[in-house]
Amino acid sequence: METATKDTKSKDTQQAKKGHPSGDKRFKQLDMTMKRNQYRQDSLIEVLHKAQETFGYLEADVLTYVARGLKLPLSRVYGVATFYHLFSLKPSGAHTCVVCMGTACYVKGGGEVVKAVEKQLEIKVGETTPDNQISLMAARCIGACGIAPAVVFDGRVAGKQTPETVMEKIKGWQDK
Repeated sequence: METATKDTKSKDTQQAKKGHPSGDKRFKQLDMTMKRNQYRQDSLIEVLHKAQETFGYLEADVLTYVARGLKLPLSRVYGVATFYHLFSLKPSGAHTCVVCMGTACYVKGGGEVVKAVEKQLEIKVGETTPDNQISLMAARCIGACGIAPAVVFDGRVAGKQTPETVMEKIKGWQDK
């Protein structure tokens, strides 16, 4: 029984070094990142960053591939991927709206911004519109307390936002 386990582990390691059975070239980029880090388990976050950068999000197949390559339990890889908000397990829309929900932003109206966007787009935080155009997310804090409430539109921070100014920006995305 123990021999079978060792054979499976060595096959998994060999497979991780050869690339993905699908032939998807993006897995080679993950291989290079894991190799550069000498397949160290403590490089998990760096490897997940590369995976998300390469694939756009962390799909189940990618998480399994990383787990095998770094010889980590899938539960640990999944746990890290779901713990950090910068990782996404679902593809995001063409546009992203991230509302800061830190204390300063929330007190100054961040909650109202989220409610307005959810109502207008008919989605909840963490979801994407059915047409895959807009993803709504919330952040615990983006470090822009002086311009609260802050919203990040496609990576650009905008301060002193109101439900109206945010909806105006989103409407511009929808009109294109």
